[in-house]
Amino acid sequence: MPYAIVVVPVAPLRATAAHRSEMISQLLWGEGVEIVNTAPDGWVEVVNQYDGYTGWASLSHLEEVSEEIYQAPATHYLPEWNNEILLNGQPMIVPFGCLLKGYTNLSAKWGNTQVTLLEKPHILPAAGTPVKTKHLLADAMKFLNTAYLWGGRNVFGVDCSGFVQNVFKLSGIPLLRDASQQATQGTTVDFLQEARLGDLAFFDNPEGRITHVGLLLDDHQIIHSSGKVRIDPIDNQGIINADTHVRTHQLRIIKRFF
Repeated sequence: MPYAIVVVPVAPLRATAAHRSEMISQLLWGEGVEIVNTAPDGWVEVVNQYDGYTGWASLSHLEEVSEEIYQAPATHYLPEWNNEILLNGQPMIVPFGCLLKGYTNLSAKWGNTQVTLLEKPHILPAAGTPVKTKHLLADAMKFLNTAYLWGGRNVFGVDCSGFVQNVFKLSGIPLLRDASQQATQGTTVDFLQEARLGDLAFFDNPEGRITHVGLLLDDHQIIHSSGKVRIDPIDNQGIINADTHVRTHQLRIIKRFF
């Protein structure tokens, strides 16, 4: 099957091959995808290389590349809240945390697309590299007050699992896409009082299904995307909205990833 790289800042990933279909996730600039199916009007079904999520994307948002480029590891990321680059000589603003394959000397070549960076990117930590919690916290705080967006994965709009996925990505820890999937990763922390910065707390609905996740700052505060990315108090029962003092989420489990 063909391979491609996302060449727009953010591309919607939809449930079906139609613009009015539900956006189930997003593809970020620089991410690789495998094209597994095609449909009329320029739609392709793709699998996101980073998290394995499958959905429908517009072919106009992608650049087909060789398997060699697709398989090349992402080595750098864009560090600013918004980053100006040149794509085939034309300016583009790309959001914080987008990954970069094939980088060398402020440039990359993806098929027929030439990428030129105007500033040096940051090096992406390799998997297994010890996590620097001050950097993880700084990355999380860059999302503070970002609006909640169903399916969102970037600083201009993000859902709960997209938020923690992006923060962990920049510390070299890959997470799956949905909160229920992420809850299958990591090791269990038995008590909230044992939690530390970087642990993830997961929350369930009345039916017992995990529907929410947030990043613990310590054993009594959490940063999460709910309405917007915000910091709220948490206790053994769950999250309490700092503004309304209403309990909003029921704690199910805590997981540790480093």
